Amino acid sequence: MIQTLVRVDGVSKKFCRDLKRSLWYGMQDLTSELIGRRGGHDHLRPDEFWAVKEVSFAVQRGETLGLIGPNGAGKTTLLRMLNGLIKPDQGRIEIRGRMQALIALGAGFNPVLTGRENIYINASVLGYSKAETDRRFDAIVAFSGIEEFIDMAVQSYSSGMAVRLGFSVAAFLDPDILLVDEVLAVGDLAFKTKCQVRIQELRDSGVAIILVSHNLHTISHVCTRTIAFEKGQVAFDGDTEQAIDVYRASLMRHNQGMENALQAGTREITIEQVELLDACGRPQAEQRMGEALTMRIHYQAQEPVRDPVFNVALHVLNGQQVTGIRSDSDGLRTGDFCGSGYVDIVVPALNLLPNIYTIDAVLFHNDGFTFYDRVNRAADLKVVGGLQVNGTTYLPHAWQWNGHQRAASYPHQPEAVLAGALQDGD
Repeated sequence: MIQTLVRVDGVSKKFCRDLKRSLWYGMQDLTSELIGRRGGHDHLRPDEFWAVKEVSFAVQRGETLGLIGPNGAGKTTLLRMLNGLIKPDQGRIEIRGRMQALIALGAGFNPVLTGRENIYINASVLGYSKAETDRRFDAIVAFSGIEEFIDMAVQSYSSGMAVRLGFSVAAFLDPDILLVDEVLAVGDLAFKTKCQVRIQELRDSGVAIILVSHNLHTISHVCTRTIAFEKGQVAFDGDTEQAIDVYRASLMRHNQGMENALQAGTREITIEQVELLDACGRPQAEQRMGEALTMRIHYQAQEPVRDPVFNVALHVLNGQQVTGIRSDSDGLRTGDFCGSGYVDIVVPALNLLPNIYTIDAVLFHNDGFTFYDRVNRAADLKVVGGLQVNGTTYLPHAWQWNGHQRAASYPHQPEAVLAGALQDGD
C-alpha cells in the first residue's frame, strides 16, 4: 500500500531584502499572531520577495525526490520549512514519521563537544535511548571514517570530517524521512560513493529521501523523481531526466543575453560567429555522441594578420572546462589572413558524454598571450545518446584477459571527414 510521508500543499515563503524592515515586519507579524490574526501573508510589502511560491507535492515511502534549480530558486528554503526551522507564510506541510535532516555541514552539532558526545545528543533528540544508540554507534563511526578523531571537539574538524559524521548520524538512526542538502558536494570520491550507496539502501528499506544537489549525475543516478525549481516555483515535477532537461534549458535562457564582460582585445581580426556542423556540413546545435562534429569559426580581418592562433574551450554549462583546442599547441602556423573567411576544427568522433556544453572562442596573437578577440559562449552544444556512465568524456579502450583482447564497442564510429580543415575567404 502506498504511504505518503511528506505532503506539501500550496506552500509559500517570503523574505525581505532590507534588514531593518525585515525586523520591523517580523515584529508586526508576531503581534498579529499574538492577537489571533494571521493576515498580510498573501501580498508583498516593500523590499519583500517570494523565495517559495505556491509549491505543492507529495513524497511516498521508498521514494527519492530530487530538487534542482539555480541558486536562489528556493530549494534550501523549502527544506528548512520541511525541517521546521522556519514557518511557511502560506500553505500546509504534513510530515508522518521520524525525520532526519542534513541541510548544512555538521548541522545540529555542538562545536565544543566531541564527535562521540554529539552522536549521543543527536540520537537522544530523536528519542533514542542510550542502549539503542550504543547498538548503532560503531556503524555510525565506521561509516564516517573518522574513528581516530571521534573523541576530539567537533570545532577542530575540517568541513569534510564534519559532513562525514553528520551524514553518518543522519543515515544510521533509522529515519522515515531523510532531508539532504548539497552534502555530497563535500568529501572525497570514495565517501561520495559510499553516501550514494547508503542512500539507495535507505530508499530500498522504505525511507523517503529528499535530496538537493547541483550535481546532476548524482540526481540522475539516485532520484526516482525530480522537481525543477525556477524563481521559487515548480517548473517541472516528474521524470528525473526530463527535469534535468528543463533545468538545463532554464540555465541556457538565463545566460542568453549576458554581457560578454571578458571580450576585449586589439581586434585587428575578430570572431564573427561559431557554427556547429554535422558530417554533412549542416548546422547542428544537437549532436549525437560518437558522430563527427565541425566547429566553424567565422572571422573578419580588418587588416592583414600573420599566423593568428585559433583557440576554442569547451565547458559544461555553468561548470568546469572539459577541454581546449589551440592551433599553436597542435604545431600549426595558420598563415596570412585578410578580409573574411572561416577556419574549421574537425572532430571525427565526438567523445563527450551526454550533457550541454558551451564553447568559448579566442583569437590570439602569434606570441600566444596577446589576444585579438574573445567571444564567451560563442555556441552551445547539446550532446545526446551515448553511454550511461558518469563523467564528461568517453575514453576509447580495450579489455584484455587470459591473453585475449577485445575492443569496447564505441557508441558510433563514423568515417572521418577531414577535408577543408583550414580555409580562408579573401
